[in-house]
Amino acid sequence: MKALTRFCLKMVQNYLPDAFILAILLTFVVFFGGMFLMDKSALQMIEYWGKGYSSMFVFGMQMVLVLLTGYVLALTPLAKKILNKVTSIPKTPQQALGLTALVSIASCYINWGFGLVIGAVLAKEVGKKVKGLHFPLLVAAAYGGEIIRGPSSSIPLVSATPGNFMEKLGLPLTPVSETLYSSWNLIMTLVIVIMLFIVYFNMKPQANEIVEYYEKEPEKQEVPVAKKDMTFAERLENSYWLNALFGLVPLIYLGANFSKIGFDLNLNLVILIFLTLGLYLHSSPNTFLKAVSQGIGASRGIILQFPLYAGMSGMMTASGLVDMISLWFVNISTAHTFPLYTFLSAGLVNIFIPSGGGQWAIQGPIMMKAAEALGANVPQTIMAFAWGDGWTNQIQPFWALPLLGVAGLSARDIMGYCVIWTIVSGLIISGTFVALSFM
Repeated sequence: MKALTRFCLKMVQNYLPDAFILAILLTFVVFFGGMFLMDKSALQMIEYWGKGYSSMFVFGMQMVLVLLTGYVLALTPLAKKILNKVTSIPKTPQQALGLTALVSIASCYINWGFGLVIGAVLAKEVGKKVKGLHFPLLVAAAYGGEIIRGPSSSIPLVSATPGNFMEKLGLPLTPVSETLYSSWNLIMTLVIVIMLFIVYFNMKPQANEIVEYYEKEPEKQEVPVAKKDMTFAERLENSYWLNALFGLVPLIYLGANFSKIGFDLNLNLVILIFLTLGLYLHSSPNTFLKAVSQGIGASRGIILQFPLYAGMSGMMTASGLVDMISLWFVNISTAHTFPLYTFLSAGLVNIFIPSGGGQWAIQGPIMMKAAEALGANVPQTIMAFAWGDGWTNQIQPFWALPLLGVAGLSARDIMGYCVIWTIVSGLIISGTFVALSFM
């Protein structure tokens, strides 16, 4: 394991460019793929890119806000106190790695957006305290939990929702009891969790290769102004009552919303929860805004790169590349092997369209109609698609950007470890679908 890890790390460090450069290179791969495989002109591919470029503006803003509000929440005095207690539990690098992985897995299972922020913040705080801990490995382990498909997994949820676009195509609803909460999926999830710990525990580098967390020198604190010397505007900026009063708006909305639909989290609600807690747990609008200014730099990768992947998605969809890849896997499948090939095809397309909901809308109808025509197991096909979408996230820096922004690392620092985990998790998931094909 250690020899393979060192090989992967060396390859990644030598050949993996910055995440922004990788997004540009993948754009050219899709661009020329559309020209030579789908017989599209260069001008057509550019038009497809231009039309797709803005399609993730809303989603990109959601990701910026979930990261920013989570970061602001982590900088509140109460959150710092809780983090201080939690991070004082592990005394050794192994214990620190286990705690971070466990919290990340649990958080990602509840909601992937929530998990990305919690895992990153916890990794950073643990890295400050535990000596002899290889920080890039710790961050990679925190990111490893993102593979888990839990109650916020959009694909099985959409498939179970009345009136969804699949139902309009004549395909039946599939309840989550047959997908997310099926016995085989729960067992596979448990195996993946156990293997995540085993894999990352066995990737510890040599003592001379360990890179501990390095914290930059904090900026000089401003000297507080006495309240009697403040202007009216400064008193407003430093008054807690303004935070508390405004916080009532999202607080009442959240209470009313959850009373109607139950505790059903989505990305917008996670943002609102983080925002509300941040308002109430910071002492004033001024301290809230200072926390925002500290966290804003962590979101720069999302702001710049999400539109590039949206343009890529536009080219993949409009040129017919997604259909071509999907149909190729359909043509080599049987009723028994179709879930396995669905998993592999979803993983491949996810590298270029790293958005579960978006990918399902494009590729899902083809795969589901094929499953029905072949007589394949539909719930298994749905979960195969969901797992494929999450599987290659581990080697796609797109989803690691929020976590890397908080941790202050580059994709090159963690991807060598993520490659190992991608191979192992891929074998577990593929093996599960092969076993199911014989049942």
